[in-house]
Amino acid sequence: MFDWLIVGAGFAGAVLAERLATQRGDRVLVVDRRNHIGGNAYDHYNEAGVLMHKYGPHIFHTNSDAILDYLSQFTKWRPYEHRVLGMVDGKQVPIPINLDTVNKLYDLNLTSEELVDWFAARAEKVENIQTSEDVVVSVVGRELYEKFFQGYTRKQWGLDPSQLDKSVTARVPIRTNRDDRYFTDTHQCMPLEGYTRMFERMLDHPNISVMLGTDYRDIGALIPHKRTIYTGPIDEFFDYRFGKLPYRSLRFEHETLDQEFALPTGTINYPQTEPFTRVSEYKHMTGQVHPKTAITREYSSATGDPYYPILRPESQLLFKRYEALAAKTADVWFVGRLATFRYYNMDQVTGQALATFRRIDDALPKVVARPIGRANGIGGKVAANVAA
Repeated sequence: MFDWLIVGAGFAGAVLAERLATQRGDRVLVVDRRNHIGGNAYDHYNEAGVLMHKYGPHIFHTNSDAILDYLSQFTKWRPYEHRVLGMVDGKQVPIPINLDTVNKLYDLNLTSEELVDWFAARAEKVENIQTSEDVVVSVVGRELYEKFFQGYTRKQWGLDPSQLDKSVTARVPIRTNRDDRYFTDTHQCMPLEGYTRMFERMLDHPNISVMLGTDYRDIGALIPHKRTIYTGPIDEFFDYRFGKLPYRSLRFEHETLDQEFALPTGTINYPQTEPFTRVSEYKHMTGQVHPKTAITREYSSATGDPYYPILRPESQLLFKRYEALAAKTADVWFVGRLATFRYYNMDQVTGQALATFRRIDDALPKVVARPIGRANGIGGKVAANVAA
């Protein structure tokens, strides 16, 4: 008998498994459809020995000391500040838009103070900001919106920014100084040995068993468990009772190159004519020394694994119906991006999982359980454990 069946071995599932096992002594079975742990943050060494991310670049950044301290139990870190260039009008310019972006794009020599006035002269007054287009044009005007945001958003989301909730581009900052870092969080770093190694340590506990390449629906009724933590798509859990929630997916084109570096920065965005949205090179992020390099081109797609929830008024209303249903479902906790239909960074998912554990720990009596051994460790089948 397991105390918990956790569906999904990404950040939400792994954090909760670790906390429940180490802090409560609970017996936990983690199940994932994929053949690896780590969710979208999974990284691995390719055929050339280059450490790369299977699902596109994942850069850890947070302002929370508590979240960094928690994850630091399972990894050491290397400092890394992500920088992104955008290919705009045939020039590589910093993204987010900053002082150097405008000066290079328009062959100007503005100061930070002058750039404030330059933006203000081009900004369009929007009385009631509702959409992603409203957010951008109200700050930098129509021309920069079209150069940097409109085409990229259409590729990424399959929708015009005027059709998307304001929260989508509210995540993109505009700067009047020369700060070219993509993120400004207090802590910006990468797991020293990669994300997968961090997850392996997180799940390395005698009370945790892991089944990979397995759909929880195939084993849920066969393996006794008391409660469930679900980190998958909430609409799928309820068999799409009210219809499917809309997501954008991604397709990745990985390439190994026989050269030390291919890009000047970790990522180059392509907001204009190219069919892909961005190209990333992992050695900038990992710090790996290797004669070859690996890059990934990303293409947005309407089909495939769900990555980004499409936030529109009608999709939010649909999610609320599923959320109300989830609230009535006994002994199931819904945690993570897909289960809560939100776009979360890795630190935010970690924080949500830690907060969920605290609520669980407060709500349920602790029962000290005897540890059970895993059959084959991380990724092993748990037939021996089921019999226990």
